[in-house]
Amino acid sequence: MSQKYYVVWIGLNPGVYDSWEACKQQVEGWKGAVYKGFDTREEADEAINMPPENFIEKKTPEHKGGRKKQDKSIPPEVIRQALAVDAACSGNPGQMEYRAVYLGDMEEKFHFGPILGTNNIGEFLAIVHALALYKSRGLDWPLYSDSHNAILWVKAGKCRTKLERTPDTEAVFERIESAERWLRENTFRNVILKWDTKKWGEIPADFGRK
Repeated sequence: MSQKYYVVWIGLNPGVYDSWEACKQQVEGWKGAVYKGFDTREEADEAINMPPENFIEKKTPEHKGGRKKQDKSIPPEVIRQALAVDAACSGNPGQMEYRAVYLGDMEEKFHFGPILGTNNIGEFLAIVHALALYKSRGLDWPLYSDSHNAILWVKAGKCRTKLERTPDTEAVFERIESAERWLRENTFRNVILKWDTKKWGEIPADFGRK
């Protein structure tokens, strides 16, 4: 079998991988992951710097089994070339998940969970995930979050959760450590903006479970 190279545009760690097993680790379980195999390294290296739509036919949410994009109006003062992130948690702690929606087309761009955690942890991880995605794609877009605490935690580089670390919560603490390590080892120019829920309504990435 000839060598294949895999481009991951959206996943745990976007990039070029030289085996399916390595690619699978980045996309398995990640709702909305976008990836494709190429015959040569040169093709893959070129593709990673281009929009995935150039190589993959865009499907509607009905075709790919994802959520339908939300029909929300965006106030004119909100920057549309940006991601909005949000988290939801069934209980506190409980089953937590987070996601990002691109305000330009209101479609979900990444999703993670559920995993045992808290809402504030999810908000923190969502922001860092979006920042890492921005950096991997060379994007200087702003980012919206409706969580004051999570924004402060990201700026401090530390998830200041009071959740107890136990065997049941070990998985989410591993993700926290990964996010904190990314913040220590990377710089970013993206502005993190507080979503004004009172003025604009629920953030478009909201899970609608209130």
